[in-house]
This record gives sequence, C-alpha cells and structure tokens, in this order.
Amino acid sequence: MDNIEVLVCDDSALMRNLISRIVDATEGMNVCGTAMNGKFALQKIPFLKPDLILLDIEMPEMTGVQFLEERKKRGMDIPVVILSSIATKGAAVTMQCLELGASDFITKPSGSISSNIASVSSAIIEKIASYGGKYARKNGKNIPLTETFVKQAKLREAEAAAKKECIIDKIAPAALSQDTLSPVLFTSERKEPEVIVPLREPGRIEVVAIGISTGGPNALREVFAHLDPKFSRPILVVQHMPAGFTKEFAASLDKICPLSVKEAEDRDEIHPGQIYIAPGNFHIVVEKSTLCNVIRLSSADLRNGHRPSADWLFESVAKIYQNRALGVIMTGMGRDGAVQLAEMRKQGAWTLGQDEESSVVYGMPRVAYELGAVQKQVSLENMANEMNTLVREHGK
Repeated sequence: MDNIEVLVCDDSALMRNLISRIVDATEGMNVCGTAMNGKFALQKIPFLKPDLILLDIEMPEMTGVQFLEERKKRGMDIPVVILSSIATKGAAVTMQCLELGASDFITKPSGSISSNIASVSSAIIEKIASYGGKYARKNGKNIPLTETFVKQAKLREAEAAAKKECIIDKIAPAALSQDTLSPVLFTSERKEPEVIVPLREPGRIEVVAIGISTGGPNALREVFAHLDPKFSRPILVVQHMPAGFTKEFAASLDKICPLSVKEAEDRDEIHPGQIYIAPGNFHIVVEKSTLCNVIRLSSADLRNGHRPSADWLFESVAKIYQNRALGVIMTGMGRDGAVQLAEMRKQGAWTLGQDEESSVVYGMPRVAYELGAVQKQVSLENMANEMNTLVREHGK
C-alpha cells in the first residue's frame, strides 16, 4: 500500500507540529513537508508532490486566499482543505476559498493557541482520506478505503475519551467493531441491492430533497450551476456543515445558480423554484399546511451522528408527499439518509443516487443503493441534467 502524502501549510510552528503528529500517527498517511505560508508551499509542491494540502487562511506574505488564487492560475488540481481558526468568525472568507477551488474546510477549535486541535483530529483524518485518497488513487497509488482511515481515527478518539474518564488504559480494536462505531461503515464487501416494491407508482414531482455530506460543497456547486432556469420545483437540501457557515454557503451558491438559494428558516413557506439549505445544527422537516407546506427547524438529538440529518428530511418528505417527490442522495461518509430514502422509494417517490466513480466518498449513496432505495445511479456530471429531465417530464 502507498501513503497519502500531505503538505501542511500554517504560519504557526506549533500548529504545523500538532497537525503533523496527528497525520503521521495514522497508518497510510505521511506529512511529506510543511510550509509557513502560501509562497513557500508553492515552492515545495513540485518536488514534494503532495496528494493533499492542509491550508491555513491567515498567513504572512501569502495568505490562504492568495495561495488558492495562484493555484487556480497555475491549473493545479491538488485538493486543498482549509484549516483555520478564522473560519468560524469569517464564514465569508471560507466560502471564498471554496469558490476558488478548495475542496472543503475544517474549523480549528477555539481557545488558547489551538492546542485542542486533537478535538478535530477525526475530521482532519476523514478529509485527508476522502479528498487526498481519491486524488492519490486517480494518480495510480494503491490507497486503502477511506473507511480504513476513519476507523483508525475513531479508535484513537474512543481510546482518548476512555483514558480521560479513567475507564481503561487502552481499548482493544476488537472492542470497537462495526456495531459500536458506525453501522455499514467499515465493510468493503459489496452487496446486491435489495428489492423495494413501491406502494404506488411514481407521481407528479412536487418537491426535490437532497442529502449530501463529504464532497458536498463542490458537488452542489456543480449541480446547481447547471439547473434549468425554468426548474419549477422547490429543492430542500441537507448538507452536513457546522453552524455559522450555511448562510454564507447558501449565499455563495446563490451567485452561480439560476434559482434563488437561501438558508432555511423556521416556518419558511415552500415555493417553486426556491432552494432551501438546512442551517447548521438544525434538522429540517416539512410540515403540511392548508395553503402552502412549510419548513420547520428542530434541535432534536443527532441522527446518524448529524444535525441536520438527511434522514429527518427524507422521512418527512416521504410522509407528506409520498409518491410526489424526488429524493437524491449524494457523496458522503456513513449512511445518513439511506434508510429514509428507502422509505421514500417505498412510498413511490422518484430517487437518484450519485455513482461511486464521481463520489468523493461512496458511503451514503452506496448504503442507499444496497437498500434498494436508488432507482438510478448518476454521475455528478450528469446529475443536474437528470434532475432537470425528471422535473420537466414529471413535474407538470
């Protein structure tokens, strides 16, 4: 097996050291180099040949934003994940980074000198494994499945928590199996899809519901940029994203989408041709109303480890719209949305799933496909066209 090579770019020597230790402690990953600003990173890339760059935003001489601008000019396709404390206060800057080609972002924990970076170590490993792993495989490397890396991170996280609580000195890997971590997450075995017999034939599409996670920010940009300006149905979206970012994310999507995009608010009326993004840390559900169905926000417990959860959205759509909906599940880790997309399919809804090749992580769409929830697997490149066609032909 080959390693995913990571370049860490941060102006803090302490942060470079802390992040490097997290990465190097993960089997199958290696920090091939570090840089204190974007200028030095650009100089090192040709001979280090990283598979992913972890990039701070605020740095002297060349900031993260300036680095991304130069990366774009040079036509570089090495994935970049933003890792910066400015992100929680400067969501707009983070969205600017995504617009410039960054793949995703992670927020450093608040507090002194960010020595608590270990608290987001699992997120760091997941992003590296997802984006860096896909890039490395594309370039001929033999890289383990993303789930393999995530399992390592979860084991370390659980061991650290147990030590903190003085429960045990060390957790045996067998103690944290598929059952205790995340169902269907750590098996590479592919299963034939189950067969769902819908209760009714697919009907007139009145609403579109999308569930998406890792790889989602850029995937949604690709889909929404190519929607038909005459797309006549509302779209409800659950994108796993921290609180404080979804309003700016919606504004960023609104710039490139022919439809209007906004962060969903409680009791928003659901109107045709409007896209609603679930706010971070809130589930969204559809509530039936006499004149116009509305969106309700909920701070109920996490579901599948997430809030917002795609399962919450899909469950309400299945109940309210039955066979008069289109459900779409796209790139993402785990299984959020899969079970309730199957329920939508059972009710007679139209359903689509992103295919393995174009997914950054083929987790959520894979589980949905194996549950029989997906009528048709579609590449990211063709997803907008497929949605346009279905709504045009079955939305009247």
